[in-house]
Amino acid sequence: MRARGWRCIAKCASISAPFVLSGCGRAPAFDILGSFFPAWLVCLAVGLLLTVAFRWLMSRVRIVIAAPILTYPSLTALITLALWLAFFR
Repeated sequence: MRARGWRCIAKCASISAPFVLSGCGRAPAFDILGSFFPAWLVCLAVGLLLTVAFRWLMSRVRIVIAAPILTYPSLTALITLALWLAFFR
């Protein structure tokens, strides 16, 4: 009974190994001045810059944001994730 259990575990492990290890691959990265930066970091930087531009545009038009402490981080996350999905997925 004991040997049969170990065989079942070994069989399940050998069948599931390719599925578990298939996600291991090269991560998208950019070479900037000799250093490799992950793509999500580049998307975050662009998202921050676009959020600052949005804030500048809203101040020029004189639109008041009711809860800026929630609005700007949410806008940064939205832009960052949209860029990531658009260019890397």
